[in-house]
Amino acid sequence: MSAVICPTVTAYSVGEFREQMERLEGFVQRVHLDFMDGVLAPTKSPPIEQAWWPLGVVADLHIMFQKPLEELETVISLNPDMVIIHAEADDAAKFFEELEGLGIKRGLALLQQTQPQDCAELIKMADHVLIFSGNLGHFGGTVDLGLLDKVKELKQLNPDVEIGWDGGINAENVRALADGGVNALNVGGFIQRAENPEEAYDTLVAALEG
Repeated sequence: MSAVICPTVTAYSVGEFREQMERLEGFVQRVHLDFMDGVLAPTKSPPIEQAWWPLGVVADLHIMFQKPLEELETVISLNPDMVIIHAEADDAAKFFEELEGLGIKRGLALLQQTQPQDCAELIKMADHVLIFSGNLGHFGGTVDLGLLDKVKELKQLNPDVEIGWDGGINAENVRALADGGVNALNVGGFIQRAENPEEAYDTLVAALEG
């Protein structure tokens, strides 16, 4: 699989969500939308039903909720390309089972301390596994390249799974992450805090290709 840059929207109000999304319009091809419950994640986002994205853009919903099953109907109604829930959440297997056959890809996020063998059966059900190196519900974080050790284990459990990364990505480390087996690079602060988001995105693409 090739690697792709996925700009992130992490907002704490409806207005902030719109502002961040509008900063990406015109160049983004795939977007990673964060939603937080104030329980699993310490911050809280607008309700998931407030999510939207530009026509033609591939949308991944990252649901940082302790009880994602309560949001199942909303997620299905939005019909994203993929929904990512946490291995540390309640009823994760049931959530995945409910998505069977609906055309929505199933993603699983692993916090830093969670090892692939801790959730092997969920990984086998997943289309995507997100290695989390950031701070739940916030831009920023630090890239811990040691977490790339999980890639080999993930591929042994599910050879076809797409590998994602979240936390601390910038122009200096994006290539190392891709070379380490990451396919979807979710980038928040480097793009959203840039004076020119499109230039920041292009810088990452160039670093990835160079």
